[in-house]
Amino acid sequence: MPEETSAAAGNHSARPRMIDNIWITLSDGCSVAAKLWLPPDAEDNPVPAVLEYIPYRKRDHKAIRDAEIHGFFAQHGYAGVRVDLRGSGDSEGVLRDEYLQRELDDGLEVLRWIAEQPWCSGKIGLFGLSWGGFNGLQIAALQPPELGAVISVCSSDDRYADDVHYMGGCLLTDNLSWASTMFGFNSCPPDPAVVGERWRAMWLERLAGSGLWIKNWLEHQRRTDFWKHASVCEDYSAIQVPVMAVSGWADGYSNTVFRLLEHLSVPRRGLVGPWGHKYPHMGGPGPAIDFLGECVRWWDQWLKGIDRGIDDDPMLRAWMLDRRDPSSPETTGRWVAEPVWPSPDIAPQAYRLARGALVPDDGSTSTAGAELSIKSPLSVGLFAGKWCSYAETTDLPSDQRLEDGGALVFDTAPLAEDISILGSPEVELELAADRPVAMVAVRLSDIGPDDRATRVTFGVLNLTHRDGHEQPQPLEPGRRYRVRVPLNEVGQRFFAGHRIRLGISSSYFPLAWPSPEPARLTLDAEGCRLYLPLRTPKPEDAELRNLGAPRSAPAPAHTLLVPAERHWTVRHNLANNEVALDVVNNDARVRLDDIGLAFGRNVEERWSYKNERYETVRGEVVHERSFERAGVAGAPDWSARTVTRTILTSTATHFLIRATLDAYEGDVRLFEKSWDEAIPRDLI
Repeated sequence: MPEETSAAAGNHSARPRMIDNIWITLSDGCSVAAKLWLPPDAEDNPVPAVLEYIPYRKRDHKAIRDAEIHGFFAQHGYAGVRVDLRGSGDSEGVLRDEYLQRELDDGLEVLRWIAEQPWCSGKIGLFGLSWGGFNGLQIAALQPPELGAVISVCSSDDRYADDVHYMGGCLLTDNLSWASTMFGFNSCPPDPAVVGERWRAMWLERLAGSGLWIKNWLEHQRRTDFWKHASVCEDYSAIQVPVMAVSGWADGYSNTVFRLLEHLSVPRRGLVGPWGHKYPHMGGPGPAIDFLGECVRWWDQWLKGIDRGIDDDPMLRAWMLDRRDPSSPETTGRWVAEPVWPSPDIAPQAYRLARGALVPDDGSTSTAGAELSIKSPLSVGLFAGKWCSYAETTDLPSDQRLEDGGALVFDTAPLAEDISILGSPEVELELAADRPVAMVAVRLSDIGPDDRATRVTFGVLNLTHRDGHEQPQPLEPGRRYRVRVPLNEVGQRFFAGHRIRLGISSSYFPLAWPSPEPARLTLDAEGCRLYLPLRTPKPEDAELRNLGAPRSAPAPAHTLLVPAERHWTVRHNLANNEVALDVVNNDARVRLDDIGLAFGRNVEERWSYKNERYETVRGEVVHERSFERAGVAGAPDWSARTVTRTILTSTATHFLIRATLDAYEGDVRLFEKSWDEAIPRDLI
């Protein structure tokens, strides 16, 4: 029988009932673990359910967050359902990669199981951030009859072109960070208090079987069927239920919102705030909102048939950024809206590139014959922050003057009036490279009267992918090519008196892995343009509905044992000319008081190179995860710890991966494995 406890709630008349663990047995006999939050009378008065289906451990790592979210849904008349994917958390089996067909098929079975429960009305919403946002869209495209609506937060419709792995055909170093995160998650054991004595056998099975995911991803360096699988952009029409798409400008996934609004044909709404990779009620930088209230409004409309005025909402609600202080977790700005997207009220403004200047393309300035070249140092990118920010002040881009010395920069004159942009800026370049494989990175910055440079958006392009990501072609050294580099979508107001700066570099490490060897780019200024999506302010923006202050259900009782620790440190050792970015990203160590379980995660990353030599570029990520319980009645004392270490280097011809995995029960090493892999570079 499942273990039942009461989840505290602010409204005692609607106090949810929490079922800590219940098993869902799939058709092949594998059982996955679920946690439920139910309105107290749900068995007598069935309600719609909201499913979040992810690999991030309902028992411990996400227990606090899950209770706040799904408890809130239960308070408002929904069954909150959290399921650990096969091979994760307390679920049986092995998780072998992300978004495999096995995962999606399991999800369909989970939906059927939920719909058959006496507490469920038969209508279900899919909800999730990142992984749960991805598979929410992916499962929706399979058209399960039980599904009534989706809320997808910080996700992508295109697993190659717009995910953590590659951008513009360049290898993102977040690929290593993310692979290491899942390396750590996949190494974690189930809880003996839930699965019993078989916990050790389950743990050994997943330790041996989950594999080295970064190897899989590096073996597919162009947009093949490997990435087309589960990319819903392959057929947007397959999604037949309403979709709310949500992200933030500091997140890596904001572009998806705009593509979904443009290409879906179902009722859809987009919400983009200033946030990073977080739910908007927890979001930073900038103002958090009553996101869970917005979710309930969406569920009411599509799962209960209650008219909440969704049809009257603008299709897109976006935060128009003002200037951000890189040292602060806050932003200033205002909400704006567009009734449809793409908006007919946004028009491109073209600028020409002159020596050091951006000038409006009105025919008044000639740049004929102006050639500009750059061969950037590897230091351009050390202050770029993460591709996918979690909105810690440490992982956001710093003052871009620290980057601009290794780039070509072009500034407008001080603006005579405010300018607002909303959408994707784009740069058209006519250029040549002196190597067959080269990349270009483009940054757009706001330059204040104090000359501080705040990055607004950026884009990168592997020039061998200039005509697409499926069949890249080497460059002919010295030959001119015309290429277009889209920058990430953004909403930004540039104030009068400020300048707009375009920065162009031939490398952007450690955000993107460098080309096989240094390349010089030569631009023909006459053939280069910057296009900004100008938006005229609308009086109705001031009348938009207030999105409220954050609300959630109470968190379960817990004790902070060790606070979180976040550091980003750039070092240049002049003795050996090594340059390194050292990252400490330790989560808080917490004990869940009701079950007596303490857990934590420590992460260290190091990105380095020596003497500007490309063959010395190196990334190393170490994850340590630990679990401990002692002296809790009815539960076994338990101590488990895993350490994963992944090192990525490269030569001109290969990527080299070395990795180790060690798992400990108490002080005894129970499992060890190592990898040493070489993967040919494929024009990257």
